[in-house]
Amino acid sequence: MSNVVTNWAGNITFGARRLHRPAALPELQELVRAGGPLRVLGSGHSFNRMADTTGDLVSLSSMPRTVEIAEDRRTVRVDGGIRYGELVGRLDAHGLAVHNMASLPHISVAGAVTTATHGSGVRHGNLATSVAAIELIRGDGELVTLRRGDEGFAGAVVGLGALGVVTALTLDVVPAFEIRQYVYDDLPRASLEQHLPEILAAGYSVSLFTNWQTTDINHAWFKRTDELPEGPLFGARPADGKRHPVPGVPADNSTDQFGVPGPWHARLPHFKMEFTPSTGAELQSEWMVPFDRALEAIDAVARVREKIVPVLQVNEIRTVAADDLWLSMNYERASLGLHFTWIADTAAVLPAVAALEEQLAPLEARPHWGKVFTEDAATVRSRYPRFADFQALVAEYDPRGTFRNAWLDDILGR
Repeated sequence: MSNVVTNWAGNITFGARRLHRPAALPELQELVRAGGPLRVLGSGHSFNRMADTTGDLVSLSSMPRTVEIAEDRRTVRVDGGIRYGELVGRLDAHGLAVHNMASLPHISVAGAVTTATHGSGVRHGNLATSVAAIELIRGDGELVTLRRGDEGFAGAVVGLGALGVVTALTLDVVPAFEIRQYVYDDLPRASLEQHLPEILAAGYSVSLFTNWQTTDINHAWFKRTDELPEGPLFGARPADGKRHPVPGVPADNSTDQFGVPGPWHARLPHFKMEFTPSTGAELQSEWMVPFDRALEAIDAVARVREKIVPVLQVNEIRTVAADDLWLSMNYERASLGLHFTWIADTAAVLPAVAALEEQLAPLEARPHWGKVFTEDAATVRSRYPRFADFQALVAEYDPRGTFRNAWLDDILGR
């Protein structure tokens, strides 16, 4: 490639020979038929080498944008390159919404789905759970469609890019709704011990942010469909100004707060689409642990607080409902998510990541597929009861290894 291509964070420089931007489906199929190695580059919001390759990268950014709402208004079919920020306004204009969104509206829908990325809420599954059908080009270049209930569907949705190039997704939609966002400062540690399940269930979506300078929570964000009464909540006080998730960072790019009602797509993410997301240069890690062991997990992080504070920007604590997708981090268990935004220094961050993994191992923590983790692949595989079935599905859809790379070889154990 004549130009260096990196991921969004800049910590990964892709080793591909070429970057293709096909403009039509037949052109994309021919690229696949030519053989690999070939990997799809979405919005680049992965923090490890899952999208890297020594062969060719393909971006779907030049493919036609597709937003087709079904006649019954229960689903929408979108193309494989669309981002949430491009989709949500068009859905809202038709009085429709997706049930959940990630912190950043800048990510691609297909990339979020294939890695089981999520928003938060004890009653809400991750973004992949809204998929009703998936269309992909498998390793021989043929286009196939799998619908919810079909054999292999639950294994294909969170597919890590291993089964093929996702060209379209059909998503469940719901009627559009309004959300109010409230932020509270200084949630006491004692409140977590006494009321953690109630706190995390006190909104459509709830996020707790801490930099672990103390054992208290810096900010608690409650996204609700109704109003909250004035005054303290669980011992925390209403914020006296707009907040950014990272303590001390200017809040201009954060979504609106103070309980002002607004459309779902302008409140469920933490960051506005029109601004640069988050703090810029950073690394990210995330682990999902069983929700019924949530306080144990928070205690586990506290035990290595001194190791993580020097390299931590913020730790977000949130919840995700259980699902039946084979490689979802929330497979068959409601989860507490522990998301860490680190400084942009890989060498300094990795020891902190390893320390957290050691503490969280007894809880069978599942790392986010697209973020920084160091546990060996065999250990990660052991935490997914259907992993052998996924390996068989990969062999069926990509027997030539068109979509393989070193990262995926390690994960699959072959």
